[in-house]
Amino acid sequence: MIGLKSIRKQLKLNQQKVAMDLHISREALSYYENGKREPSLALLVAMSQYFNVSINYLITGEEFKKR
Repeated sequence: MIGLKSIRKQLKLNQQKVAMDLHISREALSYYENGKREPSLALLVAMSQYFNVSINYLITGEEFKKR
């Protein structure tokens, strides 16, 4: 999840703050950021709303491009 770590750092938020706001552990957030674990669809939606970015951005680090 390339975009997750990127957007968190752009907004200058630490893992603990984001994890608390999303009601997950800091360790779980770290695993998601490093690709060691995949979040549920519900958590992806919550992250997308929290950061105000698309789910595609959270996963790939790029916004969806129309053809």
